[in-house]
Order: sequence, then structure tokens, then C-alpha cells
Amino acid sequence: MPLQARLVAALAVPFPAGRADALEVLGPPGRRMLLQRCEDGIVVHALEDDPLRVGGETARFPAPWPRRFGRSTAAPDGSLAVFTGTHAVRAVEPGGAVRWEVRHGCRHRACREMHRSFDEYAGEPNHRYAEQGSAGFSADGELIWAHVRGPLSPGAPDDDSRDEWLVLDPRDGTVLARADARAAAAGSVHVPHPDPRQMGLSIGEGQEGSPLRWGRWDGRQLTMDDFGGRDLVLIGVSPSGGRLMTVTHDQDRLAVLDVEDGSVLAEIDAGSAIARHPGTEPDNDEAEPYWDYAGGFLDETDAITSSVESDEEWGEGRHWLTDTSGAHAPRRITYPLPVTGLPTALGDGTWYTTADAGATLQVWARP
Repeated sequence: MPLQARLVAALAVPFPAGRADALEVLGPPGRRMLLQRCEDGIVVHALEDDPLRVGGETARFPAPWPRRFGRSTAAPDGSLAVFTGTHAVRAVEPGGAVRWEVRHGCRHRACREMHRSFDEYAGEPNHRYAEQGSAGFSADGELIWAHVRGPLSPGAPDDDSRDEWLVLDPRDGTVLARADARAAAAGSVHVPHPDPRQMGLSIGEGQEGSPLRWGRWDGRQLTMDDFGGRDLVLIGVSPSGGRLMTVTHDQDRLAVLDVEDGSVLAEIDAGSAIARHPGTEPDNDEAEPYWDYAGGFLDETDAITSSVESDEEWGEGRHWLTDTSGAHAPRRITYPLPVTGLPTALGDGTWYTTADAGATLQVWARP
């Protein structure tokens, strides 16, 4: 029996259509922000609770390069933005002042230059489609974790051009620790943990795989776990921080891992757990459903998941309330309003989708 989601809030802010990414929620419950990545920078809006609403613009950060050349994020209190680009990680204060920059090897893999500025490669077609790294703030905003291409200094040998994972001091950009990420990334995403000393890194290598890295910083040393080298896309962390939600690289299984040792606590196979889309042809053997790289924990056991990518050829994409304890089969979620795209969990029993080409964010709860 389908469950109809309950609309909690519809959040919208002025949005330059066609020149911005979809709205995104950052930060833990109680310290949330709404982030807009526009062509010329990012805008951060405070989110207020009870009722959930946009509390006004907090800060505006001019971008050092166009959005297609990298990714961006902001501190939990909106005091600093970090832009990861083709040649550097740059921290920008509200209004545009550069607090610091950490230069690294060029993310266009064939290039061996340590670029001094964006202008050196702005018109190069190959650099326009360079691979991308990412950065993420710890839950308390006291650390920045950054995934970059080495080397970090001019004159380093060519064999130092590996991917590195850095822990940075947001105050001045000091590199507190670094580790060989042991990956050749086409892109990556940081997934924060409630414990600010821990961070997840989901790395995409295109068709080659999706290595998962888990970092722990003890104040002196960064240790990195690869959980057995399995190809897993990290989707989210449970509210307690004890469980990780992942999807296999080929998208056939959802797996819940123990954060301490990576042991598998639950596995849910899409082909056996969810029905084929009702619009599929009965004799089509290639119409099996599979999980999207999206969703997350609503609480310690229930998760929001989706099969939109495998459904789109046959009709409306589907979202699922998925009990990762195995007590219940995934249950289809329906909506009172048209919903397209993928869901993102907020960790407090709610999740969001976007509408109006990404300009409106709809927050939902279970009935």
C-alpha cells in the first residue's frame, strides 16, 4: 500500500533561472542553511525551524572561477565559503576577500603545470572538462576536508600527481594532515559525520568504480579506511553516526555498513525488494529496477531511497520508504504535488525534493 508524503514546507528564494544549480541544504539539524550556487558565486540563506522557513540571506560569496570549473561549500555558520577548482582550493569571506588558497596539481590529468591563476587555462577546452575534487566542513565547522590532485608544491616529481585527501585549518589554510586517496577521481563528494573528527569521501572514477574512503583525525594524524576496497557510493550517515548508507557501483544493492569496521549490517537487492515499474513490457528482461545514488537516513533504520533512473524510460520515477532493518519491504511513496528528480534525506525524519527547475525546495515527512 503506497504511503502519501506530507508536505512540511516549500522554500523558495530569488533564483537566476538557467544560471544556477538546484538549491541545496547544508549543515546538521538546528544549524541548517540553504545554499545557491550561481554562475558568479554562492548565496547562503539561514533556515529557521518551527516552522521551517527561510530566515533571510546570511552571506554572499563571489566565485573565483565559473561553476563548471569546480565545486563549492560553506561553513555551518555561513562565515566562509570554500571553492575547489582545477588548480586550487580557495577560501573566500563574505564580500569576496580571499582568506587563503592552497594550490595543487592541475585536475586536467594530462597537464603537469602548477597554475598560478585561473587565467592561465580559462580558454583551454581540455581544462574546461577537467576532473573535479570537493571539500566539506566538519560538523562543527572547525575543520575542512579537501580532496585534491597532488602535488601541493611546485617542482615535485610527476609521480606525485596522485589524488590526496587533506585536513585543513579553516582559519589560515594550514594543511594539518594529508593522505594518499589511492584513487583517480573524476569527481567526489564529502559526507560529514556528527563527530567532527570523522568524514566520508565518496569518489567517482567513471566506469572504473566508486571507491569509498572514511577518514578519522585525532588532532595529530589522519587515518583512512577503505572498508575492504569495495566499490560503494556513500549516500549518508545515520543520525547517531553509527551506520552508513551506501549503494553499490552497479546500483543493484543498497548496503548499510557499521561505521567502526565497515561490516555489512543489511543488504537490500533492488531486483527482489522492489517491483518492476508498472509501465515496463512484461517480456523485457532488461527492465529490472535499480537504486539511484540518492536518499539517506530518516532515522536509525528507515531511509528514503529511489529508483528514478531505472524508471524514467517507463513512466514516473518512484521513491521508497525503505526499512534497513529488514522488518518491512520497501514501500512506495506518493506525493500530493508533482515531484520529479531525486530525494535527499535531512536526518530528522524529513527529506527534500526540488521543483521549478531547482528554484523551490519541497520538504516532506512520512504520513
